[in-house]
Amino acid sequence: MSTVRDVVSARPDHGTDTARLEAGAAQLDRATASARLGCVGPVRLGPGSGAGHGEVAQLGPEADPLQIGDSPGSRSFNRDSGSLAADRHAVAVVEMAAAAGLAHVPRDARDPGATTTFGVGQLIAAALDDGVDTVIVGCGDSGTCDGGAGALQALGARILDCDGHEIGRGGYELAHAEHLDLSGLHPRLLDATLVVAGNVHNVLCGPRGVARVFGPQKGAAPDQVERLSAALENWVRVLERDGIGSGDLRTGPVTGASGGLGAGLAAVGAQLRSRFDALLDSGLAGIDLDSRIMRADLVITAEGSIDFQTPHGKVPAEIARRAARHGVPVVALAGSLGEGAPAVHEVGIGAMASILTVPMPLSQAVAEAERLLIDAAERMMRMMLLGATVSDRARRSEDARYAVR
Repeated sequence: MSTVRDVVSARPDHGTDTARLEAGAAQLDRATASARLGCVGPVRLGPGSGAGHGEVAQLGPEADPLQIGDSPGSRSFNRDSGSLAADRHAVAVVEMAAAAGLAHVPRDARDPGATTTFGVGQLIAAALDDGVDTVIVGCGDSGTCDGGAGALQALGARILDCDGHEIGRGGYELAHAEHLDLSGLHPRLLDATLVVAGNVHNVLCGPRGVARVFGPQKGAAPDQVERLSAALENWVRVLERDGIGSGDLRTGPVTGASGGLGAGLAAVGAQLRSRFDALLDSGLAGIDLDSRIMRADLVITAEGSIDFQTPHGKVPAEIARRAARHGVPVVALAGSLGEGAPAVHEVGIGAMASILTVPMPLSQAVAEAERLLIDAAERMMRMMLLGATVSDRARRSEDARYAVR
């Protein structure tokens, strides 16, 4: 009888405002074992759907806490402590979400035009001060929309208005930006490599610009979205004129990552890369995903919510694209299946299912996430084994007919 021998279970670390499945890959392994399957994995990948959180976790216990702060008077919900990790190869990973993630902003106080990436810049500066050669900034789960201006300010840049005065922090302030003074920029930015790892589908401006697409998710009302969009249009004009980077900062890939952090850092020479490729190609993930996929009969991935956004740079879609190169099927489990979820079939996810069996409050789903995931994975694997049995019977029946002839 045909069986699925080897399984790779790959999952993002977590999603924005969704259940964090801390032991997700291990739970998938338990489910496949229960269904009497072999498992090549687990493979744990970060960042997740938004992906900011998770990169530092790849480096394990070597990550060190770092105090970050902001100037009095600016309305910032930056976390008062961020995470910075460096490996033996002088590569540092900075988590955007640790310093300025949406999860740290109280729901009733969310306003992406008032928050800042200043703390992210402080983490980058700390990495440069430690003498690392490469800094990778993981984008995702951000609560900001300041075009990376705060990060540049923390790195020594001055953003001036038409009267030569420094503007304040936050996305709304970018409407007053007239000149970017880089004379005081951190000196190590000139000899270190700065990589922004983000979603290639996120752009700074235009109809699909970051303010319009993600502003409402971060708490912006319609009038605030338009205000931010106009401010970012002005900001990119200044960046492209006064920055030292190159490329299309307005609509280029990754420019809109984490509220425009990509564009701001690209203006001082940062490389903008797919977060998925940056993590794997840097070696920080500690795995050769392609070789694992090639050895597998099936890939299982998981996501907090699968919807119309999933095909556009989310980790499950990127895993599916890699698996498609090797002809390996992919199935996905999700906390919820949202609007446009069937679009994932176009990127190589052959089947998907929600882990929920009955309607329940989010708090209950989070509390029971481990059990729900294990049960859903086992149900899915038993269905696949049944399908393999049916296929095997059909093949043997067809062979028998040919033998009679």
